[in-house]
Parts: sequence; structure tokens; C-alpha cells
Amino acid sequence: MIQHPESTHIDPLEITLREEQAHCAHVEAEPDGQPWYIDIKTYLEKGKYPLESSANQRKTIRRLANGFFLNKEVLCKRTPELSLLRCVDAEEAIKLLGQVHTGACGSHMNGFVIAKKILRTGCYWMTMQHDSCKFVQRCHQWQIHGDLIKVPPIELHAMSSPWPFVV
Repeated sequence: MIQHPESTHIDPLEITLREEQAHCAHVEAEPDGQPWYIDIKTYLEKGKYPLESSANQRKTIRRLANGFFLNKEVLCKRTPELSLLRCVDAEEAIKLLGQVHTGACGSHMNGFVIAKKILRTGCYWMTMQHDSCKFVQRCHQWQIHGDLIKVPPIELHAMSSPWPFVV
């Protein structure tokens, strides 16, 4: 414990080293094995909330359900252009990211472009933009050939003054 001049005590930070990473840079599946949209889908189908959900969680599910549409068994997201995007789970999202990034659809684009291309194919998941940016960060070819942000627009040339040391 460290003593502060005003007689307040500051607890030291506890730092631990772990062998595995704290987070993974890919789309994560739900811990219960269900897709991310299962609560919204059951609310739209049956009007029921998950068990042991608080009032705040129920309000969030109702608010989120306004932006979705249930077409038979398929949950779709409504867009402002009145088109419908099919909601996909984590497994299908990983396949889509790989196909759009390296497949016939594209040539190692950045994360934001990948997210827009996936939207144009008609698929949607909540963390699409974040997941596509993380996916691109793991791509070796994109890291080599990607956008070089801090590079000057033209090659630098050395300038020599005609009269050195002239004031």
C-alpha cells in the first residue's frame, strides 16, 4: 500500500501474466452454442423473453426487435432502403469473411470494404465491421500489400542549397 500525502491509501495494481491471449481476433460463438440473434427470434416468434432476464434486458430486446423481421424461420434485418439482410451465426460469418476477403469476390480489401461487400451480398451480424477489421489484421498478404498510411505521396528527394552557409 502506498501512502498519499493527504493520508489516503492507494492500493497497488495487481498484474498477472497469462499464457493464453485475453481476447481472440475473430468472430466468437455464443457460450451456450446458440446464435447471437436467438433472443430476438424467440421474441418475434413467440413473444417470450429469455428466462431470468431483467427489465432492462427485456426493454433492449424489444428495442432491437423493431429493426428485425421474421420471414418463416429466417431472421432478417431491415435496412433504411427497405431491403432485408439475412442474419448469420458465427460459423457462417467466418466463412463469409474468408470468401469475400480472399475469394473470387475480392482482392484482399480492408475491413470496412469487406463489411460493405458482405452487406451487399445480403448478410448481417451485429459486430460485422469490427470482426472484418480484425480479420484483415490477421491476413499476412494484406499487411504486406495493404494501404501504407504514413508514406508520403511522392518519393522524397534530397535538396541542396546553391550557396551553403549563406546567411
